[in-house]
Amino acid sequence: MSISHVFAGASIGFWIAFHVIVAALLFVDLALLQRGKTVSIKAAWGWTGVLAALAFCFALLLSQTQGKQPALEFLSGYLVEGSMSVDNLFVFLIMFRSLGLDIDQQRRVLLWGVLGAIVMRALFIFVGASLLARFEWLEFVFGAFLLLTAIRLMRQKTGHSGPSKPVQWLQQRCLGNLAHTKLSLSPLLLVVIAVEVTDLIFALDSIPAVLAITRDIFVVYTSNIFAILGLRSLFFALSSALEKLRLLHYGLAVILAFVGMKMLVNHWIEIPVTWSLVFIVGVLAIFTVASRLTEPKPIPTSAQK
Repeated sequence: MSISHVFAGASIGFWIAFHVIVAALLFVDLALLQRGKTVSIKAAWGWTGVLAALAFCFALLLSQTQGKQPALEFLSGYLVEGSMSVDNLFVFLIMFRSLGLDIDQQRRVLLWGVLGAIVMRALFIFVGASLLARFEWLEFVFGAFLLLTAIRLMRQKTGHSGPSKPVQWLQQRCLGNLAHTKLSLSPLLLVVIAVEVTDLIFALDSIPAVLAITRDIFVVYTSNIFAILGLRSLFFALSSALEKLRLLHYGLAVILAFVGMKMLVNHWIEIPVTWSLVFIVGVLAIFTVASRLTEPKPIPTSAQK
């Protein structure tokens, strides 16, 4: 087979080159964040910034090789997946705190979680795109599903007050009190599975959302993978500030409602991808700023009075 043969929107050579880059980035991520008893917040933010810059450079490459439209679709998909990942991190933070995992255990769980997420996202994307290509009526099902998800997020209380039921089950039945004990392989494997299941649930929201932006499998896949690659470093960079983004899930609800409506009306009204990109960036900026502005002020202690 020729390396220039086109497969799922890109040449085989492009697919191979992309996965070589992914492998290299995972290696650097492993070397940067896997050593020491603590994770430097500065290093985590730096690596997150590098990955975001590389995603932007990849969009420029797509613009030069495939055109402006795929590049804008990639950026839109990257932002949607990245914003959904931040909400995912809330769940991971609650899970790790409730189970008493130390930094080394968190790094190991997130590493395997990222690797598993890459495989699961690839499967979901190819299956989802194939189903939409074969059964056009599924577009309305996906659109309605995104709207229902948006409503669920809107009705969610501000912040994330406690662990989910699967996490509580793991804590009570399988892991017990781990605050002062070291995890063995079997319980740690259960936590990895819990992380994978959590990501699977979030993928049910994010994959249809990106497919509402574009049907180009290569663009959907690469935007998802770039967002997932930054998940581990973003977790450690935001771990101390995640709870301050208390209104972000409302922004995610607005974005999901937008892409859901876009999918529902796509046959009659075509919304330019540039407008979609501007809308997504604007919503994320508004709700991030609103979260900081409405942050509860600490109650002064008697010593401070």
